[in-house]
Amino acid sequence: MFEMAQKKQRIWLIVWLVLTLLIFVMGMSLGAASISINRILPILFGDGSFKESFVLFSVRLPRLFILALAGMALAMAGSVLQGVTRNELADPGIIGINAGAGVGITIFYLCVNGDLPHFAYILPVIGFLSAVLTALCIYFFSYKRNQSVQPVQLILIGVGVAAALSGVMILLISSAERSDVQFIAQWLAGSVWGTDWPFLWALVPWLVICIPFIFYKANVLNVLAMTEQTAIGLGMNIAKERLQLLLVAVALAAAAVSVTGGIAFIGLMAPHIAKQLVGPRYQLFLPITLCIGASLLILADTIGRVVISSATVPAGIVVACIGAPYFLYLLRKND
Repeated sequence: MFEMAQKKQRIWLIVWLVLTLLIFVMGMSLGAASISINRILPILFGDGSFKESFVLFSVRLPRLFILALAGMALAMAGSVLQGVTRNELADPGIIGINAGAGVGITIFYLCVNGDLPHFAYILPVIGFLSAVLTALCIYFFSYKRNQSVQPVQLILIGVGVAAALSGVMILLISSAERSDVQFIAQWLAGSVWGTDWPFLWALVPWLVICIPFIFYKANVLNVLAMTEQTAIGLGMNIAKERLQLLLVAVALAAAAVSVTGGIAFIGLMAPHIAKQLVGPRYQLFLPITLCIGASLLILADTIGRVVISSATVPAGIVVACIGAPYFLYLLRKND
């Protein structure tokens, strides 16, 4: 039975890898300065004009790689949160973790005004610290003695915290200088503002450390997704494992939103689509989740760049247009 599931997983993984590659190529080609698809390989091998090389290497490629990594990070964070909380509606954007990271990043940005050396590398750390405080607050208020974390209550408290933090962001906008308001507005809309190579290198270490750890803990996540009695019966230290995995999920979400802004629903949709394809076993659906997260965010950004010729629709808005109805569907399904 497991061998059949593995075979099915390999087929779907190949399908999503090919689909992600096609979306990535489409993202390289489409935009305000379009590049013909048959010109991409010659440009990559150094046979392009100055304009073509500049657009591809300085504008498109860093943005697309950042989107891919951020999509992977958000998808993995959502997968972990759904297992840790045993709640299919858990997502770092919906329960307020992204908003917590955003408030910390915004306050830091307003204080240093982007003039600090190695600014791109410090932002994920600031986002992580503020997101951890937010996650601990949500965890504390959704915890009941002798009953552990209440999944439905966690979602409701998370939504409330996200709303409160959105109010804090509006307060920051009203008190910020006109030149700083654009940054906050971009972050709230999920407009990918960190699109240079340094922001890519700032993201990489977080994924290199956190994603292998999640794969290593796949069996733990399988058990945590069951009942607490089952986990205790297997001798698992639930509190310790939950805390470790929660910190990893927060780290991935904070690193992603530090350069993409407040993008929600990727962490909700990607794991669900992967589970529908290959089942709920973490070893099977996590690799596909990575591809789905990357392809969804790249596709949303590409649509946002080409849907209106005179402007760019932020990726966060495009994702929300897809993710909000999906969230309502899941909410109705789990009612």
